[in-house]
Amino acid sequence: MKVLVLGGYGLIGEAVVGRLLGDGHQVTGLGRDIREAARRWPAVSWVAADIAQLLAVEDWLPMVAGMDAVVNAAGALQDGPRDRLDAIHRAAVVALVAACERAGISRFVQISAVGADPASGDAFFNTKAQGDKAVASSSLEWTILRPGMVVAPAAYGGTALLRALAAFPGFVPAVMARQPIQTVAVTDVAEAVSRAVAGSLPPRLAVDLVETNARSLADVLLAFRAWLGLPPVRVVPMPAFLGRLAAVVADGLGLLGWRSPLRSAALAALGGGVTGNAGSWNGVSGHPLRPLEATLAAMPAHVQERWFARLWLLKPVVFGILSLFWLVSGIVGFIRQDAAADILISHGLSQALALGMVLAGSVADILVGTAVLVRSFARLALLGMIAITVAYLGAATVLAPDLWLDPLGAMVKAVPAFCLALVALAILDER
Repeated sequence: MKVLVLGGYGLIGEAVVGRLLGDGHQVTGLGRDIREAARRWPAVSWVAADIAQLLAVEDWLPMVAGMDAVVNAAGALQDGPRDRLDAIHRAAVVALVAACERAGISRFVQISAVGADPASGDAFFNTKAQGDKAVASSSLEWTILRPGMVVAPAAYGGTALLRALAAFPGFVPAVMARQPIQTVAVTDVAEAVSRAVAGSLPPRLAVDLVETNARSLADVLLAFRAWLGLPPVRVVPMPAFLGRLAAVVADGLGLLGWRSPLRSAALAALGGGVTGNAGSWNGVSGHPLRPLEATLAAMPAHVQERWFARLWLLKPVVFGILSLFWLVSGIVGFIRQDAAADILISHGLSQALALGMVLAGSVADILVGTAVLVRSFARLALLGMIAITVAYLGAATVLAPDLWLDPLGAMVKAVPAFCLALVALAILDER
């Protein structure tokens, strides 16, 4: 069969793509940023398109032409510069369903989420439910799958946060540590999609995909810690105001393009628990989905998982320190421009040239220190930091080599900053 998978490189979508390829289907993947996906899955035909812009039936007709089935694994957590929940979860799905009906495509798999409810005050759950309603009210042979907390070998967003908190040194911090959680292995979600595409599930089925028993968030974190091979520690519940404060900061970073799992939408979702009806799938399939322990046992953790978990929480610290370092350096250069210029003048430069170099350096420092906070400019800013540091060290070595022996370490201190920029560049990618 020819299958179109929306969001085919996401946490769930990538597992679905791999499973469908293994089943022998011809898979087309659709999403905004397909370059990395095309590298990982060269057997897939990739189409670059922003789902939030495909809001008319005519927009979808070329995409679905010739397909036998469509799987919608696309989604976003919260509105932001790149994401519009109503467009992604509702408006685009309404147009897509109508296009499938017009093109004669009967089989449609919608991946939703447990808790999706049109009466919900949370934009994520509300818009997800409206998309589900558009699917359920269609003439298609549809299946709506509502996974709980998805656990996968890949880690970003909420799954990355779980690993990072589990690897916290000395204790495990947790907001809403007692909230009930039901997990599901991403491979089990992919299995359900495979069966839906193959037509081996009852038609017009809406079902939750969750393990049988709920457990507290604290128990989930301890399970992840044991999986990472780290010594047991206590889970320390954090005050609710710390969670709200983190959400405010994360929402602000979201406006700069950073998609943190600590945003207010994620905390609101956790506040209601992540639970569903395990019996609905058990009745259809005849067997329960695997529990968290079996999910983790099927994907053993190695040293790279421990590296990732420990580095993940350090990432905002690294970027914050770099930004502060370069901003302060630039501001001090403006305030003490005469003193800085005097050093260059004492080594033979003219006053005008020395002052110009100091002012240019200060402007450059402030620019990169500000730009590194904006996700779309971060890589360029880090490369700028590296280039500026190399130029600074090279010019100073030629013009004033004695500064290497300065007791305050003006030259030597630039080397750790250079290395920190290299580290930030290495951990910049989120997916």
